[in-house]
Amino acid sequence: MPMTFTVDPRSGVPIYLQLIEQVKRAVALGALISGEQLPTVKQLALDLTINPNTVARAYRELEREAVIDTAPGRGSFIRTDGAGNQTGHAAADVVRDVVDKTVREAKSLGAQRALLTEIFQGALDRWFPEAQ
Repeated sequence: MPMTFTVDPRSGVPIYLQLIEQVKRAVALGALISGEQLPTVKQLALDLTINPNTVARAYRELEREAVIDTAPGRGSFIRTDGAGNQTGHAAADVVRDVVDKTVREAKSLGAQRALLTEIFQGALDRWFPEAQ
């Protein structure tokens, strides 16, 4: 089953960043595998009713971050060289993004650094008890 991308223009997150995150998450979770072709810029723009330049920007950034390779006239593909390593990087990027959003939201609610440290430490202890 092909990967389905979605965007939310009202989320406050630029659309190209939403696409980048979805591709990285799909790679990290194995929904997109090495060598798999992404939709063309034109097709994805039509599917999502967004500007093709937005999709092209996301693809350029993914290529710069070595998540995908683009071959003119052939399309964009999930990188095949060092696939396991790329999956690890993609997973780390997704986790980093989630933590950043969580910290930003907590700060906007007035949470202090000490409280966040305590909460994160509690979560780490709960989910990784062997490291205690």
